[in-house]
Amino acid sequence: MLYKLVRATDLSNHRDSTLSTCVSGGSDRIGGEFWNAPMDDKRLLLRHFLAALAYRTQKALRGAPSDFGSFRAAEEVRTPAELVRHMTSVLGYARTVFVGGRYWPDPLPSLHDEILRFHEMLQDLARHLEVGTPLLHDMTTEQLIQGPFADAMTHAGQLGMLRRLAGAPVPPENFVVAEIDPKRLGPDQAEPASPDEIWPEAPPGWVPPTSK
Repeated sequence: MLYKLVRATDLSNHRDSTLSTCVSGGSDRIGGEFWNAPMDDKRLLLRHFLAALAYRTQKALRGAPSDFGSFRAAEEVRTPAELVRHMTSVLGYARTVFVGGRYWPDPLPSLHDEILRFHEMLQDLARHLEVGTPLLHDMTTEQLIQGPFADAMTHAGQLGMLRRLAGAPVPPENFVVAEIDPKRLGPDQAEPASPDEIWPEAPPGWVPPTSK
């Protein structure tokens, strides 16, 4: 006997519960479909993309002012908290491609809460990639990248832009050598491996990394 753990999310109070369903045979069966295929190169790339998204999002949020979540650059422009919620919604749509249904996240009390939910969504998506959950609605991995995945990464860049507009710009680094770990999808991301020593637009008081 095999026991498959299926995550069910209660959006009204943002609590996750785990349901255990009993299945038999040599593969997992969900809704009549067998799925236990190993990750191919495309799914490995998708999982790495999610890890890069986790890193770039935390890069934009690390060291932000305490009131950054409510910063509004202009009327009708999303606050950082609203933007992170939208990123979770975009990835929630991507998850429906694996599990079906619809996903509309309710607002949470703080930016911190929104960040935690965002990273939980990243981890849930990665699990579906890892266990081989089939894509629904004839969706392809290429479409996932060009659609919701790319959309979420664009919004991570917008968080960085909002940091600059809020007067707390994000220090630059060489992302090519950043420590991106596909298993590290939570908010605890690595420090920059190669931060820039020269930052022409640095705010007053900035100190080059080697001088600290």
